Amino acid sequence: MVVGDIATGTEVLVIGAGPGGYVAAIRAAQEGLDTTLVEKDAYGGACLNRGCIPSKALITGSGLAHEAGNAESMGIHADPAVDMGKMVEWKDGVVDRLTGGVEKLCKANGVNLIEGTASFADEHTARVAHGGEGQGSESIEFEHAIIATGSRPIQIPGFEFSEDHVWSSADALDADSVPDRLGIVGGGYIGMELATTYAKLGAEVTVVEMLDDILDPYEDDVKRIVRTRAEELGVEFHFGEGASEWSEGADGGYLLHTETEGGEESTYGVDKILVAVGRRPVADGLDLDEAGIETDDRGFIETDDRTRTAVEHIHAVGDVAGDPMLAHAASKEGIVAAEVIAGEPAAMDQQAIPAAVFTDPEIGTVGLTEDEAEVEGFDPVVGEMPFNASGRAMTTGHTEGFVRIVADDETGFVLGAQIVGPEASELIAEVALAIEMGATLEDVAATVHTHPTLAEAVMEAAENARGQAIHTLNR
Repeated sequence: MVVGDIATGTEVLVIGAGPGGYVAAIRAAQEGLDTTLVEKDAYGGACLNRGCIPSKALITGSGLAHEAGNAESMGIHADPAVDMGKMVEWKDGVVDRLTGGVEKLCKANGVNLIEGTASFADEHTARVAHGGEGQGSESIEFEHAIIATGSRPIQIPGFEFSEDHVWSSADALDADSVPDRLGIVGGGYIGMELATTYAKLGAEVTVVEMLDDILDPYEDDVKRIVRTRAEELGVEFHFGEGASEWSEGADGGYLLHTETEGGEESTYGVDKILVAVGRRPVADGLDLDEAGIETDDRGFIETDDRTRTAVEHIHAVGDVAGDPMLAHAASKEGIVAAEVIAGEPAAMDQQAIPAAVFTDPEIGTVGLTEDEAEVEGFDPVVGEMPFNASGRAMTTGHTEGFVRIVADDETGFVLGAQIVGPEASELIAEVALAIEMGATLEDVAATVHTHPTLAEAVMEAAENARGQAIHTLNR
């Protein structure tokens, strides 16, 4: 303890109020544990304030404007004007309501809230420095701790976010105007979501990606649909190129310089440069060594299936604990951590965790692909339903993509799904439930689905895998 510190104690100390931390704190309090939650910035973490929620708000806004201006085939003629400042103001209002709601939920459940930056003094003590001159600090003794400090955007040399024209994803979500030319470094899910968003808002978007395609983890036919749609929106792609530097252009803008592995150089005129090459864990500043905790070579804290670190009474959840770096996974890990501390028989034993990319069209995946199923020793059977054969998809004007279900041929158990198309992020939930409950293709196919809905495509894909599809040709 530092002289002058205020000393307090708690049963459970949670560091970080993102989707992993605040959920863990609420569940721990619900379990009857005296719980203290420390947050240095804003409740809800990066997800609510600088990521998931604000990006989906702008995706919705840009999509609405684009739809209205491109609906001539439906007999709708419009030329919408986008007030970017007003859209960002609306987005901020959504964020404020949610972050305020998180704070109220924590207080209503009896969580002690402390604003400040926490670091470990030893394996049972943390020091919290309060912001502002003269605010001081306090020491908190804890029986258990949960680290939920999340992640931050990766910076690349020469492209520091302190430069006005170099954007992080958070900067792109706060812009009060649309740049004429936007250069994006990175074709992963963040880069692609913002590429389609800004293209719909009227920017000329150029994406440079060191790999040979976008969205590296996904199957080729899934990526192709998203890439083709982005190109239709005017997005220009340059693969096999890495950003090397930027310089000032003669027209008042900037030049984005790239280089291939073979040394070939290219230059693109831009007004803003968005760097979206991934995220890294926020573990620095925690003084983990004082608590006896080490990170791996990528900076992540290693945990077991009960979210425990090498120091058994200290847990880590969410992005700081590594893949999958997903907000919903963080929340589940937070619940497990709290229940383990409370003595419940909890563990991360999910059969599969879904993921979604909010591009146009959306991507939703869960479980195994056909190739992965083969590697795991299954004899997979696959069924598909294209959205261009879905009546509901036709009525929305969005018929790109398909639903693909992967199952074990011998038992019929559903193993995974890949969906690319309208509302894929919502549709994937049904398959996630099927995998978790051990459902078969017959179970999914025999479930009566509402008509006309996009969800019928999931049923038809299951029927297709069984060779009994009605509304698409059987494989």
